Amino acid sequence: MSSPVPGPSYRAVMRVTGAHRFLIPALLGRSSYGLVSLALVLSVVHATGSYAHVGVVGGIFGATVAALSPLRARLIDRHGPCAALPPMAALFALALLGLAVTTWSGGADLGVLVALAVMAGACAPPLGPVTRSLWSHLIADRALLQRAYSLDTVVEELIFLGGPLLLGSLLPWWPPPIGLVVGALLVSAGTWGLVTSPVARSMSRRSPESPSAPAPAPAPGTDATPRPVARGGLLTAVALSGAAGAALGAAGLVNVAFAEQHGRVEAVVFLETLQTAGGVVGGLVYGAVSWRAGARARLVLISLALGGGVAAAAFAPGVAALSAVLFVVGVVGAPLITTSYLLADESVTADRRTRAGNWVNTAYNAGSSVGGAAIGVLLALTPPGAAYTMAGGVLVVVTVAALPFSIPRRRVRPLRGSSGAVPSATSARRRR
Repeated sequence: MSSPVPGPSYRAVMRVTGAHRFLIPALLGRSSYGLVSLALVLSVVHATGSYAHVGVVGGIFGATVAALSPLRARLIDRHGPCAALPPMAALFALALLGLAVTTWSGGADLGVLVALAVMAGACAPPLGPVTRSLWSHLIADRALLQRAYSLDTVVEELIFLGGPLLLGSLLPWWPPPIGLVVGALLVSAGTWGLVTSPVARSMSRRSPESPSAPAPAPAPGTDATPRPVARGGLLTAVALSGAAGAALGAAGLVNVAFAEQHGRVEAVVFLETLQTAGGVVGGLVYGAVSWRAGARARLVLISLALGGGVAAAAFAPGVAALSAVLFVVGVVGAPLITTSYLLADESVTADRRTRAGNWVNTAYNAGSSVGGAAIGVLLALTPPGAAYTMAGGVLVVVTVAALPFSIPRRRVRPLRGSSGAVPSATSARRRR
């Protein structure tokens, strides 16, 4: 991955003017997603007692979120977060509260649950892509932006680890729909705090697709012509993010089968926790240095390493060895997501940042769903070891197939005075 050199610290990220004002509310709002999915599953079971209904409602919710996420991201890019996010958050919160009321006492009608799930999925505010777009709007230095994205990835890992723990702490005193109520409160408070921050208001005023906004001028000394490698960079980021999601989504289900095969089903939680811990460590270490290699080259190498790591789990003789392998998988997985977002961000113009990040996010989630579903069928035919090999092999194959899109068509001379990382052809064109 080429020699790393020291870069700005995470403390430097948090010292960026205005960072705390939008970051803390954004994390508050995003934490709702860490518990809503599980709360929805438990609430539907509580209300109907039918796992078939859970599959219908949960599947429709997830499919609607994924299908309409590009449209929501486009609305934010076009109108700015301050105009687009509040209506989304309000409707999403209302849908969650409707689901909570409907499932609180039991006997819920499936049609009502499906309608509310569609409403929630259609309006779910993309707070993660917006947060990364605000970081990109705020920070011009690519090395410092890498720190910010790495920190964002680590926090997201912790959110999805802490969400179920928060829900679990509420269940001894309340029925499962309390998680939907808490999720509605979190997303409402977090979105309001984010859109009232100076950074969000500034981004909304300068929304590049706004009819009244002047076209941004390129920075002095930079090329104003379109970037010849932008499409390849975005395609690479989306393709490898989706393949990584498929590999990790499949591995999550294989972990259960592996633990069951070794008579240690209870160890699954421990395995998932270790993988998350690896993601935290890997994300922090990766973001703490400035890599000399460009984002595309790094993404390819990291993807090959992750695919190889998942495939290597096939050789684990027991749960203890598998836990070590999954920790390493987590160490590699977090940098892959960070680099995907960085590559997507630098491959598009300012008016498409939210959409680019959203495509990476959607590809990962869709890949995770497809990978989990496909490996579930294969596990009925193959042992867990072979399933690990297939899951990792998919990522390796997609990475090799993406190589032609990952090779830049022209070399970009680094700007004088740049810090650590070599900027891409687009990095100096950011107008903050």
